[in-house]
Amino acid sequence: MDLKSLRLAKPSSISYPKIVAFGFGILISIGTILLMLPISSRDGQSVGFIDALFTATSASCVTGLVVYDTYLQWTLFGQIVILLLIQIGGLGFLTILAFLSMLANRRIGLKERSLLQESVNTMYIGGIVKLTKKIIFGTAIVESIGAILLSIRFIPKMGVGAGVFNSIFLSISAFCNAGFDLMGRYSEYSSLASTEFRSDPLIVLTICSLITIGSIGFFVWDDVITNRWHFTQYKLHSKISIVVTILLTIIGMPLFLIFENHNTLEGMPFVEKILCSLFSVVTPRTAGFEVVSSNDITSASTLLTIMYMVVGGSSGSTAGGAKTTTIAVIILSLISSVRNDNGINIFGRRLEDNVLKRASSILTINIMLALMGTLIVCGVQPELSLKDVLFEVFSAIDTVGMTTGITRSLSTVSLVTVAFLMFLGRVGSLSFALIFTNGNGGLQSAQNPMEKINIG
Repeated sequence: MDLKSLRLAKPSSISYPKIVAFGFGILISIGTILLMLPISSRDGQSVGFIDALFTATSASCVTGLVVYDTYLQWTLFGQIVILLLIQIGGLGFLTILAFLSMLANRRIGLKERSLLQESVNTMYIGGIVKLTKKIIFGTAIVESIGAILLSIRFIPKMGVGAGVFNSIFLSISAFCNAGFDLMGRYSEYSSLASTEFRSDPLIVLTICSLITIGSIGFFVWDDVITNRWHFTQYKLHSKISIVVTILLTIIGMPLFLIFENHNTLEGMPFVEKILCSLFSVVTPRTAGFEVVSSNDITSASTLLTIMYMVVGGSSGSTAGGAKTTTIAVIILSLISSVRNDNGINIFGRRLEDNVLKRASSILTINIMLALMGTLIVCGVQPELSLKDVLFEVFSAIDTVGMTTGITRSLSTVSLVTVAFLMFLGRVGSLSFALIFTNGNGGLQSAQNPMEKINIG
């Protein structure tokens, strides 16, 4: 399947949500087949269909939940398969296909440009091909810089070959907000919780930067590159995304430090506490790495982490979640309602009327899916605690990848449920729901009579 073949279909016959769902389905299927091969596992035995499917889904949907430690279970071949799934899933397969079409000097028509516009979630179809090139080359540059910085620490510790590969793997995984790592060579499922890693400013700040750049959104990239430091010239979407991202970090850091100061952070030097607090409010949006075990944090920190999972990154990025602009719109609507303002206003602009409807739909569907997933998993495995299951399913639907450790103990039904939530989280729960609509955009030839109801 390429962009040229998509042009053959009538616009009404296949919608963007269907293309995305179908494309990710193919990507996951290919990944599942490759990971089932004996050559992918260190013991030379196939892991079986369900475990391969779960891993391929987690990698393609840039989540990071795993049933096996990535380093200890998978061979170099298997690790490369996972890495490719992460890269393609993070950028979006349509973006990759468009770039390959450009390399082959194929013409990108209006239909393909429209699909690309949806894929990178930009508001303008003009210049979409140029933006796609910026995304590909920008990604390569950022991931390369991240790998170089990480290799400064990893090469002396692991050797040249392993150090370079580990740096590349971690850089791509962090930028794509995937949460996969190869630190199992030191301790199984340890992520970055080793004192050697979590106390190193170079490692922590590099990964935090990669996560943030990947989750801020491609449209914001282009805006920042075009207007440099002139914030007032940014598009409204960019302003909201940047401000919400900064506020979440500023608010979350001291809260996590307070909640964990006498728990997981106790006994650490102050600088290490700051680094861990910073990392622990950046990674839930939606990277999935850990510098402290999610199983050991307080209930307050668990709730804070889930809240940050729900928010996620920005639209048109490698991150999942409801998105920063979605949450901003809902909060602004609440403020507007309390003030009895005329419309939703921010930065001297008024938002379009239907934006609240869409934002509310996205957040509501995400939360409902998480609760239904929790109900299924708790019903199938009543021995699991509600706290752990809630953490797991929100991590899945918001493509985060953090876990309290129950992933490996999930039954087949629970694994399939969580995998489906990861798929919905990457495709977009609202987009997936639109697959089953009749495609008329909800237009009606006649409207029903209006009647008031009491609210609140």
